[in-house]
Amino acid sequence: MQIKHDVPLRKQLFTIPNLLGYLRIILVPVIVWRYVTADSVSDYYVAALIVVISGISDLFDGMIARRFNQITQLGKALDPIADKLTQAAMVLCLTIRYRQMIPMLILFVVKEGFMGIMGAVMLRKGKMLDGAMWYGKVCTAVLYLVMFVLFLFPELPELAVNICIGICVCFMLLSFVLYIPRFIKLNKE
Repeated sequence: MQIKHDVPLRKQLFTIPNLLGYLRIILVPVIVWRYVTADSVSDYYVAALIVVISGISDLFDGMIARRFNQITQLGKALDPIADKLTQAAMVLCLTIRYRQMIPMLILFVVKEGFMGIMGAVMLRKGKMLDGAMWYGKVCTAVLYLVMFVLFLFPELPELAVNICIGICVCFMLLSFVLYIPRFIKLNKE
């Protein structure tokens, strides 16, 4: 697919994939509000439903962008921002409910901080990763799945919660460790 470099910014702003990206960003505070103010299991279900809506819009924005050649520079920046904001919101919400999430929250901040800083450093050098690597995509999928399960089933036994968190931590660590040599290689090119 060709990235539309010559399309004016105002036309890039209002492509369907970018509008879906804006929707995902708008849903972030809604997810947090609904989860943090939940008084019943059904309130948690509503928060989980909002996460599903965000996830479906994420799926469709990429499909639409590729299918209708609406891949833009703005969209390439907007999509990961919406992803990271949504993930951060879910991790923060769950950390409020489950204190054992604190190490995962710290790992998330360190990993994403590293990715952001290295991305900015590479961009200053005129380089950038060509999209997410397979291990980044797997980590994201596992994170969304586990976070969704914890949102949807707020009364899971503590052992099940700990196993879910452990799975996420393992995939986050794997992704983090595998991205480091990628950035080193890119820096040397």
